[in-house]
Amino acid sequence: MLGTTLSSIMNFLIQTASLAASDATIYSASVAKSAIVLCFELFQLTAPPFKLELANSEACLQEEEERNKRVVTELYSALISKDSHNLHRFLASDLEWWFHGPPSHRYHLLPLLTGTSLSSSSSEKRSVVVLVPDVVVGFGSLVIAEGYDETNLVWWVHAWTLTDGIITQVREYLNTSLTVTRLGNEGDPASSMTSSPSSSSSSSSSSSFVASMCQSIWQSKLCDESVPGLILAV
Repeated sequence: MLGTTLSSIMNFLIQTASLAASDATIYSASVAKSAIVLCFELFQLTAPPFKLELANSEACLQEEEERNKRVVTELYSALISKDSHNLHRFLASDLEWWFHGPPSHRYHLLPLLTGTSLSSSSSEKRSVVVLVPDVVVGFGSLVIAEGYDETNLVWWVHAWTLTDGIITQVREYLNTSLTVTRLGNEGDPASSMTSSPSSSSSSSSSSSFVASMCQSIWQSKLCDESVPGLILAV
C-alpha cells in the first residue's frame, strides 16, 4: 500500500514538473516574440524614411514644375489676348528683364509685359513678333518657352524664373541659340583631377572635369546654325 502511494506521488511530481517546464517554455517563447515585435515597431518609428523622403522630394519638384508651366502658359494666353489684368497677376512688381539678341529686336516682349508703348516713329519700324510658344519645359523654378515667327524670321526663347508661382525674372533671347546647363558633379572632383598618371593627359582630365560640372539639360531646337549661341547655367 505504501509502495503504491509512493509511486503515485512520484508520478504526480514528475507530471507536475513536466507541465511547469512546458508552461515556462511557452511563456519564454511568447515573451521573446513580443520583444521582437516591439523592437520591429520601434525600428519602424525611429528609422529615417530615406526612400519616402526622396519620393516626396521628387513629387514636390514635379508638382512645382507643372504649376510653373501652367503659370507661364496662362501668361502667353494673356499676352496673345492682350488681357493686361490677368497678365499682371503673374508678374512681380519688380520684374527683372534681360535681353540677348540683335538691338533691332530689343522691344518685342518688354512693352507687352509693362503695358507701355514706344514712340510712333519707333513703332512704325518695329515688327510685331508672334509670341506663340511651340515648346514649354520646366526645370524647377525655371520655365523655358521657345517659338518661331515665320513671317518675321525671328526665333525666340524666353527663360522665366518663378518664386511661389510669381514670375520674378525673364531672360529674352532673339535669334540666339540657347543651351541650359545644370552645375554640379556626381563624382569626386578631386579624384577625377588627380587620377591622370602623366601631364600629357592633364588637359583631357580638365576637360572631363568641366564637362562633368556642366550638364546640358536643354537646347534650342527651332533656330538654325547661323545664329550665335549662349549658355544659361542653373
